[in-house]
Amino acid sequence: MKPTVSIGTQDFEKIRTSHSFYIDKSMLIREWWECKDDVTLITRPRRFGKTLNLSMLNCFFSMAYKNRDDLFEGLRIWELESFRRLQGSLPVIYLSFADIKGKDYETARAGIIRKLVKLYSNHFYVKERLNDIDCASFDLVRTEMDDAAAGAAIQNMTDYLYQYYGKKTLILLDEYDTPLQEAYANGYWEKLTLFIRCLFNSTFKTNPYMERGLLTGITRVSKESIFSDLNNLEVVTTTSGKYCSQFGFTEEEVFQTLDFYDLSGEKEHVKEWYDGFTFGTLTDIYNPWSITCFLENRLYKPYWANSSSNRLVSRLIRQGDPQTKILVEDLLQGRALSMELEEEIIFDQLQKKRGAIWSLLLASGYLKVESRQFDAPSGRFTYCLQLTNREVHMMFEDMVKDWFSDENIPYNGFLQAFLQGDEDYMNEYMNLVAGQTFSSFDTGNKPSENANPERFYHGFVLGLIVELAGQYRITSNRESGFGRYDVMLKPQDRLRTAYVLEFKVRNPRKEKSLEDTLQAAHAQILEKNYDEELIAEGIPKENIRHYGFAFEGKKVLIG
Repeated sequence: MKPTVSIGTQDFEKIRTSHSFYIDKSMLIREWWECKDDVTLITRPRRFGKTLNLSMLNCFFSMAYKNRDDLFEGLRIWELESFRRLQGSLPVIYLSFADIKGKDYETARAGIIRKLVKLYSNHFYVKERLNDIDCASFDLVRTEMDDAAAGAAIQNMTDYLYQYYGKKTLILLDEYDTPLQEAYANGYWEKLTLFIRCLFNSTFKTNPYMERGLLTGITRVSKESIFSDLNNLEVVTTTSGKYCSQFGFTEEEVFQTLDFYDLSGEKEHVKEWYDGFTFGTLTDIYNPWSITCFLENRLYKPYWANSSSNRLVSRLIRQGDPQTKILVEDLLQGRALSMELEEEIIFDQLQKKRGAIWSLLLASGYLKVESRQFDAPSGRFTYCLQLTNREVHMMFEDMVKDWFSDENIPYNGFLQAFLQGDEDYMNEYMNLVAGQTFSSFDTGNKPSENANPERFYHGFVLGLIVELAGQYRITSNRESGFGRYDVMLKPQDRLRTAYVLEFKVRNPRKEKSLEDTLQAAHAQILEKNYDEELIAEGIPKENIRHYGFAFEGKKVLIG
């Protein structure tokens, strides 16, 4: 009987004892142990086996699982006699911050405090070997404890475990950055980073009772934010060579699995949908969540991309500057980006620092590295980036559609009017949608009457690309004739109408009304000869239609 495909199970012991489907990643134990790094941070996108691998490490090393040969028999690590002797040999502290998602600082802090209190409850037995002073410190760890007691709690527990067992402790922390991402999204970043910095420095930097530490997360949060004093940290990102085959499924593993489950004929389609991730120099990495869901359902769907909220990514792109949206346009149309990146994520600079959003998208798995080049004088890498695969592309399309998803202002209705030349409906729609959605494209904390129209109309162009991609090649801010047009729609069928769009914000010093601004937009299309590119591609002049979009605050005039 073939192993059952268990969806969402992240507990190693449960998977092994229930004989569920499992791809052997046990050599991570050897690779990590033999590296001998003091503290390791491994970043991978969500649902890439981070939690399951940490659960495996816990089951392997923890004294709580001593003599559990049954969990590892048949796995590659159990073929190594020297590692068999390590099984169940050390005290282990295993924590997860995956569920710390408070809407405010107090809720997030309380969630971490509960983890610490539970840790002490689980190891209450150590008190029998503690002196009165240590017992008093032990009793300070309770739900109403202050920051000083919380910051020292994990280090103190490693001390108590050392006194009890005579051995130093392994510290495993899963999804360390989940509360930090929530803190950024909900506006309490500074408060939480101060609290976590104190906790991490005590736990991982000045801890004589720690054997080794291992953290996992999605992002490499900047050292200045929470690791400022942690000089013993080995950071392994998606571009690093270490552990590159231990998170996610390799193509060989996926194809062997498809053969095993009598799905050999699906390899090409599975690759088209779910291949594309690159870790270090290893290409053709597949997301485990999508593969296991496909094995269970036998349907092609964007499982991974839709498995959690993409709210932060959507907000950063929607409120990003026009250049950000232009680059997203390129990605949606299959083109690659070339840019310098810093892999450290500085959350409070995501909307300020050039390239920060692309670092986040790469770390989160939405972008893949096609290639990279090292520039010796600058000491930086230039990365060539693309959308990871088909399901990520669909996620981005859905994200853009959601920006215009209000059922009271149907985007498809506008597109039909646009293609049919119904300017009355276009004006009615655009003024309605601008009034309701302008503020979401603004970067201010409150809706602005003077919202930046460039942010809105580039978002609008992304909507065009998503809805009309099968009929038109859509470009923006490209050179043609004697200048740069705003938007151009080139029909796949040259006999159909092509479009040139020019957007202008009314300048009161030059234009008395929006009508004057509209005329200026049309004049610019003619003066700059924006039609040249279309004519050069064989599209007749009479098949080219010009539209001007004139903006004044939230008022729009199209003609």
